[in-house]
Amino acid sequence: MTDPTLRVRDLDETELLARIFPLLPTGEGVDVGPGDDAAVVRADDGRFVVTTDVLVEGRHFRRAWSSGYDVGHRAAVQNLADVAAMGARPTSMVVSLVMPADLPVAWVTDFARGLADASGPATVVGGDLSGGDAVVVSVTVHGDLDGRAPVLRSGARPGDVVAHAGTLGASAAGFDLLSSGAGSPADGAPGVSNPRSPYVTAFLRPETPLAAGPAAARAGATAMLDVSDGLLRDAGRLARASGVDVDLAEGVLMRDVTALVPAAVDVAVATDDADGAHRARTWVLSGGEDHGLLATFPPEVAEKGLPAGFRPIGDVRDAGEAGPRVLLDGEPPHEATGWDHFRP
Repeated sequence: MTDPTLRVRDLDETELLARIFPLLPTGEGVDVGPGDDAAVVRADDGRFVVTTDVLVEGRHFRRAWSSGYDVGHRAAVQNLADVAAMGARPTSMVVSLVMPADLPVAWVTDFARGLADASGPATVVGGDLSGGDAVVVSVTVHGDLDGRAPVLRSGARPGDVVAHAGTLGASAAGFDLLSSGAGSPADGAPGVSNPRSPYVTAFLRPETPLAAGPAAARAGATAMLDVSDGLLRDAGRLARASGVDVDLAEGVLMRDVTALVPAAVDVAVATDDADGAHRARTWVLSGGEDHGLLATFPPEVAEKGLPAGFRPIGDVRDAGEAGPRVLLDGEPPHEATGWDHFRP
């Protein structure tokens, strides 16, 4: 176990890396891993899917809530989900970490463990370390299409079935439980089980259905994306990219709302807001960071059976005079549209 009093400033870069590297995953498809000026990764398909994301302390996570393990897990998942949403299989990962000199080394090694446990088939092949005033994480993931065409946001066609794999609203519920004081980080600790635990855990350590992405591609998905900024916002992105209307079935989604009502009531009591059902609805429609997959499939695929993990939640229609948009049972939604990085 790492000495809890040991700080980043007590080690030089080589010593710190020596503690991190043994914790990171290794795998096939890498000719040169960490330790040289750059990695060498094989691309058997001849193409790479590439995505990158940044996590900034105080903006995307709080150390008062999230352990190093939690942040490492989240950093991996939000990038792996983007690769899966292209129908690709994650293969390798490059990670850079900015950190204050007084950050405990134990936090850094926990970060590496969380990253490793969430990385699935992806191998960490390198990255960078730097000092700074706050913790900043940058992750780049590569993926292999295994000979298939990528599944883009722009392929949905009228008549397609809209389907979702993963969870909706759980991460937003966890955030509100923590923000309101109705829950605590301890509710999301490994091994803890209480009514709040699934939601706090979903916020601290979200899961993404990695295998569902390639499975959707093999089944003939026409469009797909990662739901990271809220169902309405991301469905709207798919609609605009494809030039169609995406009509979500509110009755189906209300099943998700009903499941979240107990957590919403806890938050309502803590905040003197009696409308728990409305809060649960907002979590499902506009809450982000669940990192499920939203996809569209030709009707004949849906008739035979959607890939494992997907369920139908709507359909694709011709865009009306108002232009491509997302609808709820044929009507424009009244809810907020989800997360925006540059607005409060």
